[in-house]
Amino acid sequence: MSADASHPSPSARPLASRRTGALKGTVSVPGDKSISHRAFLFGGLAAGRTRVSGLLEGEDVLATGRAMRQMGARIERDGAHWIIDGVGNGALLEPEGVLDFGNAGTGSRLTMGLVGPYDFTTTFVGDASLSRRPMGRVLDPLREMGVQVLARSKDRLPLSIRGPRVAAPITYRVPMASAQVKSAVLFAGLNTPGTTTVVEPVMTRDHTEKMLAGFGARVHVETDAAGVRTIALEGQGDLQGVPDFVVPGDPSSAAFLVVAALLVEGSDVTVRNALMNPTRTGLIETLREMGASIEILNPRLSGGEDVADLRVRHSPLRGVSVPASRAPSMIDEYPVLAVAAAFADGTTRMEGLEELRVKESDRLAAVAAGLAANGVAHEEGEDWLTVTGRPDGSGLGGGRVATHLDHRIAMSFLVMGLASEKPVSVDDATMIATSFPEFEGLVSGLGGMLEPAS
Repeated sequence: MSADASHPSPSARPLASRRTGALKGTVSVPGDKSISHRAFLFGGLAAGRTRVSGLLEGEDVLATGRAMRQMGARIERDGAHWIIDGVGNGALLEPEGVLDFGNAGTGSRLTMGLVGPYDFTTTFVGDASLSRRPMGRVLDPLREMGVQVLARSKDRLPLSIRGPRVAAPITYRVPMASAQVKSAVLFAGLNTPGTTTVVEPVMTRDHTEKMLAGFGARVHVETDAAGVRTIALEGQGDLQGVPDFVVPGDPSSAAFLVVAALLVEGSDVTVRNALMNPTRTGLIETLREMGASIEILNPRLSGGEDVADLRVRHSPLRGVSVPASRAPSMIDEYPVLAVAAAFADGTTRMEGLEELRVKESDRLAAVAAGLAANGVAHEEGEDWLTVTGRPDGSGLGGGRVATHLDHRIAMSFLVMGLASEKPVSVDDATMIATSFPEFEGLVSGLGGMLEPAS
């Protein structure tokens, strides 16, 4: 039986957080998860050697590295760096065993795109959480290219895909704002003759397009007056390794430390090397609208991406309305934004949240349940959430949160406990390692209190 809220895993590690004193210090967050997955995929596919620094060594990303190794790439850790010797575009080998992605939704979906056009069979498996997540949005365009899909339950893991003898290039209009769908189609286009085109009505994170160009693919991006983006990729071209590829710090991981510093009285925290790609900064924009003191220091370019240091100081926050149009730039940050809103003066309304229903958990329901368990006034709709805050945190906390194997739910509510009147516990902190293995150490190092819960 899979672990869930009512049947916690026997190896679960309950953890609690409590209010102590101000958070102070300077920290670096681990490398961006999205870019780290793509570094293994592109590096493993490109001809020659790619040397990666700053890679996120969470379980999700390492699963992608293992998959590329199974298909012929040589991947070794060398001190603080990863050395990847790729196979060359079009030269992946059929994996002997299944590709096990654990909890990695991004890794599994992007790899489905990458191997889709190959004339061999690949079987994808994952953990209980990943096996519940829908894969159809990625598989549908692959089917249009000629890929066959065999699944026990409709478009969910475990499943096998087999590519055609020759894949057909397509023009695909992405039906929802999804960087994973866009990227999977573009990865499939790498081993497809002709031009594969993705039309994106709403811009999502653009790491794939930037990295395609950086590794030598022929890719052309146009944006029309209405903001619709057309990305055209010439298939079966050469990809070359990148001698010194630097992964910037993950803004989704930085978010937990930023919100903690805003909420805990007297705090002053600097987060170094945070990715500031405009498709990923929705949370910073929203928090500043709420009155947050966030200084953007030393803006610079790293690995083709905008990065900066963020100085964050405790600030009184006020409720705001977050438009649905901002969701693609902060989709992973809504759980921790809901926690920030619990301490804001007034009501915060978040719209356009339907994507949260199909994350590691039904993330919207999990957030609402966690707020309820800790005395936070809120209302949950099909694709919206309102949170009415208590600026001093009085009466908040004291609850135990069911994480549903979701790392972001666990970290968000541990942040809440650092500022609420009563401690907050989560039923399992084990899965935090999938995206942010350093989280507990960094919080403790800044002066936060995390302790085992019974």
